[in-house]
Amino acid sequence: MTNTQNSQATKETNFLKKIIYYVASSLDGYIAGENDDISKFFLQGEGVEKYLSDLANFETVIMGRKTYEFGFQYGLEPGQPAYPKMGHHIFSNSLKIDNLSESVKIEEISVDRVNEIRQNAKTDIYLCGGGQFAGWLLENGLIDQLKLKLNPVVLGSGTKLFGSSTANESWKLTDIESFSDGLQILTYDKKK
Repeated sequence: MTNTQNSQATKETNFLKKIIYYVASSLDGYIAGENDDISKFFLQGEGVEKYLSDLANFETVIMGRKTYEFGFQYGLEPGQPAYPKMGHHIFSNSLKIDNLSESVKIEEISVDRVNEIRQNAKTDIYLCGGGQFAGWLLENGLIDQLKLKLNPVVLGSGTKLFGSSTANESWKLTDIESFSDGLQILTYDKKK
């Protein structure tokens, strides 16, 4: 690669939108308790309002099948967007839904497809939910930032932040927002 080509590749990489894993977590690293129970997490309050406000900055959301299906128990209709103003990419090699909304696409799990979405995104990308899919993204070096809504609870078991991933990666704490109810939003950037 010539210096000019190398410089061009670096510029293109710098303009890629970030994949931001923005998720609620317990102190012991669970995003849900047993049977997908989220009742111990703060579901309202200043920190949750801040999170909802932050979601307005995203035009694209990615998630795995289990996270998408989790919304069904809260009234989400199969094939419809969980976030009406975002384009949805549901990554699953097994999910089949008829009558998909124009803003919902089912994607095969592929690094190339994630990178295509990132290259075409107009804003940073919201990684909703997590567990296994977040672990797969982590193992493939595809998560750029973590925003943890750290709830002051210990769950002991449930769905882990990165599923069964054994990836080993270092992060740098770049921001802490604390709220009166004890919730904190911690922002970490991947160390380069």
